[in-house]
Amino acid sequence: MKILLDAMGGDNAPDATIKGAVKAINQVKASVVLIGKEDIIRSKFNEFFGKQPEQISDRLIIKNATETIEMEDIPTTAIKHKKDSSMVVGFKMLKEDEGDVFISAGNSGALLTGATLLVGRIKGIDRPALAGILPAYHSQLLLIDSGANTNCKPINLLQFALMSTIYLRNTFGIERPAIGLLNIGTEETKGNDLTKESYLLLKEKSQELGINFVGNVEGREAFSGEIHAIVTDGFTGNIFLKAIEGLGKLVKRTLTENLKKNIFTTIGSIPALPAIKGFAKSVDYKSYGGALFLGVKKPVVKAHGSSDETLFEFTIKQAERFVENEAVPKMIEEFEKIQKSENNENNA
Repeated sequence: MKILLDAMGGDNAPDATIKGAVKAINQVKASVVLIGKEDIIRSKFNEFFGKQPEQISDRLIIKNATETIEMEDIPTTAIKHKKDSSMVVGFKMLKEDEGDVFISAGNSGALLTGATLLVGRIKGIDRPALAGILPAYHSQLLLIDSGANTNCKPINLLQFALMSTIYLRNTFGIERPAIGLLNIGTEETKGNDLTKESYLLLKEKSQELGINFVGNVEGREAFSGEIHAIVTDGFTGNIFLKAIEGLGKLVKRTLTENLKKNIFTTIGSIPALPAIKGFAKSVDYKSYGGALFLGVKKPVVKAHGSSDETLFEFTIKQAERFVENEAVPKMIEEFEKIQKSENNENNA
C-alpha cells in the first residue's frame, strides 16, 4: 500500500508533514510518498534528522512536484493551471493507481474540486461530503458534511445519511448505525426550510434505503454515545466542528492551568493524573485524524489546515485503516445496487 501525502499542503508544511510522516512510518505497514519540491524536502530532512528519508526507512519516498497550491488560490483555477502542484500530482497518482489514498491539509476548496474533477464522483452521489470523526461518550461520532458543501438540498442530506450508514457498517461493524439530523429542536416542525424538508425526505426514504434515521438531534445530545452520525449541510457542520475543537482546547487549557495553580493543586492532582490524562486524550480531536471525503471513487482524506506533526501522524494511520477496510469499494458496490434497483423499478 502507498499513502500519498501532500508535503506542501497546510499552514505548517513542509515541517509538520515531514515530521508526521517520520513518526508514523514505523506504525504503519504502508509506504508514505511525500509529494512536493524535492530540494526543499531533502533539505528539511537533513535539518531535522541529519539524514535523508531513504536512510530512515525504505518506505519513505519523495515524488517531486515543482508547484504549490496556496491557501488564497482560487480552487478551480489552481487545479486547472497548476498541473505540477503537489496536490494535482497526488490526485493524478491516485487516479492512475500509483497510490491507494491521498492526504492533504492544503486549500480545502482546491482539494474538494480536485477530488471531484480529477478522481470523480461515485455514480449515484450528487455531492461528495467531508466526514469528520469526533469523540463521543464511550464511542465516536461521524459528522457529515463538515465543510465541503455550504449550500445543500434535501437530496444531498439523504445521500450523506446513506454514505454514513454504509461507511459505519463496513468500517466499524455497526449493523444499524443511528443517524440523526442536526437541528435546533427534536420536533418535526423545527428548523429552517432545509432541515424541515430533509427531515420529511429522510423519514420517507430511510426504511427503503436501510437508513436507521432517529430524527432531529440537538447539538447538546450529539455526543451522548447513542448517535453514530450527525447529518447537516457543510456550512452548519463546519461551524459545529470548529466550535467543538475550540471547546476541547478551552477544557484542556483550563484544566492544565488549574492543576498548576499552586503547589497544593499540583500535589493533590497526582493520584488523579491517569484519569486526567485519559480524559484529555478522549477529547483531543487530533487523535481522530482528518476528515474523510466520502463520495469520490478513491480514498481522499482532508487533514486540518493547521495540522501539526502529531495530527499528521494520526491522519496517516487513519488513512491506512480507511484503505484496509475497503470503505470506498464497498460504497461503490452499495450505490451500484441502489442504481440497479431504481432502474429495475423504472423499467417495470
